[in-house]
Amino acid sequence: MSELSFGRQAVANRSSEAELSKISGEIIVGLDGSKQSYGALRWAAHEAKLRNIPLRVVTAYSLPVFTGSGFDAGYSVIDEDALVEGVAQILDEAKDRLGALGDEIDLRVSVQTGDASAILLELSKNAELVVVGSRSHGAFLGRLLGTVSTSLPAHSHCPTVAVPHAYADKIAENPEILDERRPVVVGSDGSDQARLAILKAAEEASRRGAKLVLVNALAPYTGALNWVPAAVDFEAIYREVAALQRKAAEWIRGYFPELEIEFKLIDGSASQVLIEEGKTAELMVVGTRGRGGLTGMVLGSTSQGVLHHAPVPLMVVPEMEDERVDTAPEADVTWG
Repeated sequence: MSELSFGRQAVANRSSEAELSKISGEIIVGLDGSKQSYGALRWAAHEAKLRNIPLRVVTAYSLPVFTGSGFDAGYSVIDEDALVEGVAQILDEAKDRLGALGDEIDLRVSVQTGDASAILLELSKNAELVVVGSRSHGAFLGRLLGTVSTSLPAHSHCPTVAVPHAYADKIAENPEILDERRPVVVGSDGSDQARLAILKAAEEASRRGAKLVLVNALAPYTGALNWVPAAVDFEAIYREVAALQRKAAEWIRGYFPELEIEFKLIDGSASQVLIEEGKTAELMVVGTRGRGGLTGMVLGSTSQGVLHHAPVPLMVVPEMEDERVDTAPEADVTWG
C-alpha cells in the first residue's frame, strides 16, 4: 500500500465517473468515519484476503446546499476545505486501523462527491461484494454514509454485507474473532432467492472451513386458527419441509462435497429465528424479494427485519443469475 493511497492525496485524485465504471471484481467498502464503518473496513479487508481480490475503500461527501449560491462565497470555500480535510483524516485513520493487514491485500481508494448510496449502488454493478456498517448516522457531519445500510441491500446488484455496530466494537477490541470458525447461518423459504442465498452461504462457509446451518422458520398459527383451512395437515407440512432440507443439503454437497451442513426447522417468525441463530454464527445470509415456495415461509421482508438487529455481519443476496439454482430441489406442498 503506497503512502500516497490515503489522506489528502486520495482526496485530490478523486475518480471520475468514467474511471469508476471500469472498476470490476473488487470488494467495495463504504467508509464515513463512524466506528461501525471502520468495523466494516476491517471485516472487508479480512474478506478480501480470504478471496484474494482487491479491496476498494469508498468515501463520499456532499457539499452544503448553499455552496456556490453566491451569497457567501467565502464561507462556502472554507466549508469545502473543512470537508476535504475531514475526509483526508478519515482515510488516514482507516490506514492506521488496518495496520499490517492493509499491506497484505491489494488496497485501493476512491473519494467521490455526491450521494453515497447512489455511488455504492453504481459500483455494485461490477463488484464482487459491497460492505457497509449498519446503523450509521455518519460521524463526519452526518454527510457521508448515513442510511446506506438500509437502502443499499434492497437495490444492490451484488451481495451486500452489513456489519453491525456491536460487532464492529468486538472487531476493534479483538480482531482475532474474524478467524474463528463459527457457523454460517442461512435462512431458507423454498424460493429461488433463498436458493441463491444458500449457494452464497455455502461458498462463504467453504471458504472459511466452517459449518453451514440451513434454517427454516415456520410461523406459528396460534391465535389465528379461525382462518386456517381445516384440511391442513401441519405434521405433513413439517415432514415436507424436513425432506426439502435434506434434499437441499444433498444439492449443496454436490457443489461443496466437503462442507458440513446442519439444518434446523424452528417455529417462529423468520426474523426472530434467524436473529437468535445468528448469536453463535460468524455470518448470516438471507435473500431479498423472495416469496416462499412454502406458504408461511416468506423471506421477502426478513432481510429488512434482520438487518438492524443482526448480532453478526449479515449478507443480503439480491436477484442474480446462477445456473446452479436450476438443479435445486423444489418445494412440493399444497394447501387445502
